[in-house]
Amino acid sequence: MSRMQSILEKAEREGAVMRVRSRPEPAGVVPAPATVDTTVAALPAVAGASTVAITGQVGVAPAARTSPAIRLSRSLVAAAAPDSAAAEQYRALCTRIVYADQSAAANVILITSPGPGEGKSITAANLALTMAREYQRPTCIVDANLRSPRLRELFGLPDGPGLSDVLAGRTPLNEALTMIETLGVTVLPAGPCPQHPAELLGTSMMRQTIDFLRMQFDRIVIDTSAALARADLGLVTPLVDRIVLVVRAGVTAKSSIADVVTTLDTTRLLGVVLNEAA
Repeated sequence: MSRMQSILEKAEREGAVMRVRSRPEPAGVVPAPATVDTTVAALPAVAGASTVAITGQVGVAPAARTSPAIRLSRSLVAAAAPDSAAAEQYRALCTRIVYADQSAAANVILITSPGPGEGKSITAANLALTMAREYQRPTCIVDANLRSPRLRELFGLPDGPGLSDVLAGRTPLNEALTMIETLGVTVLPAGPCPQHPAELLGTSMMRQTIDFLRMQFDRIVIDTSAALARADLGLVTPLVDRIVLVVRAGVTAKSSIADVVTTLDTTRLLGVVLNEAA
């Protein structure tokens, strides 16, 4: 029995992965990660406002400029509530990823999910924040979801150029990168949603962009489109070292997970993050 089959069967036995059903998202609930290959209890919600002010240096890399504050989403608990139980689970996830396979590089990590609404973007953002905080190394998070991007909103960044502008040749990469010095991360937002995202992601400029980021950052986390619905993922996966699949307990169908696993390069697949496990 393969390691991935064991994970799925464990989740099914514990009632964590069921058939897809529609349910509203409770106000203020932060999607709760499980460590890779391990189901854990659902994490507590973060109370209070939906955003939190982060003051300090916010600028365009490499020359940062001062900004009075950014409105960071409360769901980014790694920065907004670093002492919370939810943030502790992200630290555990980070540790598992960093030390999962010492024989293979894991500098560029792609985060995907079978479908939308499974906590992929929040997991990616919290993972990048945790890596930057715990290891004090240059860390970048890239929004390669050119169809329905989330990272600019989650980090509370103002409108500006992003990955789509870089790939289209409209903006140099350094002008699209935003460094948040107080958080230790650099963000490459998606930019304006293009008419044909796959065409941009499949260009040589995309490979050049990732290659340049590899030279500048120790860790790069890439948020992408959901796997089942789009062909974009197949264009990005050859550029990364490892893949992490995010699923949501009670929402993601086991068949959807199995379908995605068959389409991924299993030599790069690190494991599964199970959100909101019961």
